[in-house]
Amino acid sequence: MRWVNIRPGRQLAIYMAALPFVLVIIAYLLGSGARLAENPNDKLLPALSSMGQAVKQMAFQLDARTGSYLMWVDTLASMERLAAALAISTSLALLIGIVIGLLPAANALLGPFVSVTSMVPPLALLPILFIVMGLGETSKIALIVIGTLPCIIRDLSMKVQELPREQLIKAQTLGASTWQIALRVVLPQILPRLIDSLRLQLGPAWLFLIAAEAIASDSGLGYRIFLVRRYLAMDVIIPYVVWITLLAFAMDFALRLLQRKAFPWFASVRAE
Repeated sequence: MRWVNIRPGRQLAIYMAALPFVLVIIAYLLGSGARLAENPNDKLLPALSSMGQAVKQMAFQLDARTGSYLMWVDTLASMERLAAALAISTSLALLIGIVIGLLPAANALLGPFVSVTSMVPPLALLPILFIVMGLGETSKIALIVIGTLPCIIRDLSMKVQELPREQLIKAQTLGASTWQIALRVVLPQILPRLIDSLRLQLGPAWLFLIAAEAIASDSGLGYRIFLVRRYLAMDVIIPYVVWITLLAFAMDFALRLLQRKAFPWFASVRAE
């Protein structure tokens, strides 16, 4: 029996997936317990009870200064920026990716430019964006768009070029125009792949968002993390990091569910 042929059952797969998380939690509890036993005022690895109290204060108690629930205000601000940026990126990427992948002339004109821009480190452009666009919402959204758009365009254009050439030839034989080929042959097959590309860009998008909020913002999850770091408030920072991770995972799960429900044929083809 070769290892490559061993497939764990569903129940065993669940246990195996949970094991790394359990080990990380155990390691944290042991480390936290050891540090707190040595110094009860240690802030580096706070106890779970301390983090629970911090979450209660941030999420379920009105802030005396602002009169709002800080954690939910931060979450709403970050999600609005992220949703706006990803909506812009996916819309533009779908259009430009199909054009570059389908039209050889467009590929010759824009393909190299997109490849080069996808290699530019977006965080290096952040000072430029702040200078040109100011410190408001526009620069933060622009950073996420600049960081994700070229990569999605590049991925989609390659997916279009990978479509069987026979489909395009058959459509032309039946009298389809370029516009009809794009809408009726290419677009239906690219939409589920767009979801895959978007899922791959969720991590970078969150990174760009947190970086922008940390430098210049008055609300948002990244803003709050960098605000409390000066007080070594790990009991706030760690729950916020966990919350960001859960939000990112929920977004990824929602995209997978959308892909499975909207394009069941794609899931079956990929499983073959």
